[in-house]
Amino acid sequence: MRVYAIGDLHLSGFTPKPMNIFGEHWSEHWANIKQNWTEIVEDGDVVLLPGDLSWAMKLSEAKVDIDGVCAMPGTKILLKGNHDYWWSSLSQVEALLTNETYIIQNNSLYVRDYVFAGSRGWIIPGSNGYDKEVDEKLYLREAGRLEMSLQHAKKIAPDKQLIGMMHFPPTDAQGSQTLFTDLFEEFGVYKVVYGHLHSVNPDCVLTGKLRGVEYHLVSCDFTDFKLAQII
Repeated sequence: MRVYAIGDLHLSGFTPKPMNIFGEHWSEHWANIKQNWTEIVEDGDVVLLPGDLSWAMKLSEAKVDIDGVCAMPGTKILLKGNHDYWWSSLSQVEALLTNETYIIQNNSLYVRDYVFAGSRGWIIPGSNGYDKEVDEKLYLREAGRLEMSLQHAKKIAPDKQLIGMMHFPPTDAQGSQTLFTDLFEEFGVYKVVYGHLHSVNPDCVLTGKLRGVEYHLVSCDFTDFKLAQII
């Protein structure tokens, strides 16, 4: 069993959006991702998708993008991103999922050798644009949701290695202590994948081990539109 991850697909099947407005490297990005995906992922493998799946505004509009992801090989695990405005209730999203595709939302998922948990996350204190009056409530709420997910993981698979997922970065490039990193360390999380960041210098983001937890940025443009092998 191998575990891969790729985030921030930003698909737009319902109302096509020319992604090369963000740079020519985005041209045909979904076709390139699919080609790589089908070449390397086999039955029994897991693919983590930590948010910003579709530009759609409504669930009905996102269906074509969800169907495209569901059709890909492997067990797919989705997490909500800040641009996933289409994401409605857990039951409504789950009703569209097929072909070994699941979502994490205040819960966790046990797949063979590993258990997966996570939350969307939020802007962390000290980052650019952080407004305590606006953002602290959301930061605390997402930390609570992450804790709930990690607790669920420990309940259903206490002896399995735990893999964390977030959309927002759980910390900054310096590895500052946050509520998110505290939780990952407290629950003994093995590895964490996250996205959200685009067109960033590798030296300006956290990748690698921090206080016993290994972090991976997997935004699709950061991984050159290829799935990152986590395990």
